[in-house]
Amino acid sequence: MLLLATSTRYGWLASPASALRAGGRRAARRTLMSEAPYGVGLSQADMMERDLLILVDGDDRVTGAMSKREAHTFGDDTPRGWLHRAFSCFLFDARGRMLLTKRADSKITFPDVWTNACCSHPLHGRVPDEVDTAPVADDAFAMPGIKHAARRKLEHELGIDPAQLPHADFRFLTRFHYWAADTLTYGSRAPWGEHEVDHVLFVQGDVDLAPNADEVSDARFLTADELRAMLNEDGLKWSPWFVGIMERGGWEWWDNLGEAMRVGSKYADDRIVYFDPPAEHVAAYNLPSHGRSTGVRKLEAKPA
Repeated sequence: MLLLATSTRYGWLASPASALRAGGRRAARRTLMSEAPYGVGLSQADMMERDLLILVDGDDRVTGAMSKREAHTFGDDTPRGWLHRAFSCFLFDARGRMLLTKRADSKITFPDVWTNACCSHPLHGRVPDEVDTAPVADDAFAMPGIKHAARRKLEHELGIDPAQLPHADFRFLTRFHYWAADTLTYGSRAPWGEHEVDHVLFVQGDVDLAPNADEVSDARFLTADELRAMLNEDGLKWSPWFVGIMERGGWEWWDNLGEAMRVGSKYADDRIVYFDPPAEHVAAYNLPSHGRSTGVRKLEAKPA
């Protein structure tokens, strides 16, 4: 875990040098990322080892760093893995249709599920910086790091040229704290799951898609009525975060897309809404005694 030194609203902020010292040589190799295209030549297993996720507490304050693999490992000792920061990006075309994607069967966590356009993680050590550690002075909802991460992953997963979706066009709406074991893929003792403070981003624009087959097996733009019909189809699997977001505001935001996309939208809210997963995403090791703090690494007080 990275040792963090300066107190901010979003946690302790470390200098790059102290981060490298604390993480050791292996973490240093992961941290020294650059502007090079993300994911080129890497397998899903490689990215599980190399991606350095942003650990957060229940208030979304940065508490450290951890490999993607370790943070997503579920079991008796880590029944909810470790809470980390994520984003769910919802992309709409000029007609207001939502882009729906199906995660590839090569994905290690939640393969073959339908979900929103792009769901992933901001990382430590990226250029431009993806670690939001304090609100921007004139815009508490700016979340620049999360938006950098979304543009990186939209290019990696869907081949979308970042120039087609400028950073300034993304809108942060809210955050959800949720967890879910990947039991639909691996059964009642699933070794993987998600535990995230998930930042919801909306963006609208006409884009050219070139899906990465190792990430996305299908992609389609749908109207709200078409999505409702698809949700009722038998045999399809859906990501628990997508369903949870739609049930907790997603439909309303979509119905009022112009307002959702407006700077200063009435829907923008930095409160964190917590929800547990549906029963089918509760594993055998997830016990009634577990609570909201399970799998959350707390922010440590700065030494005197």
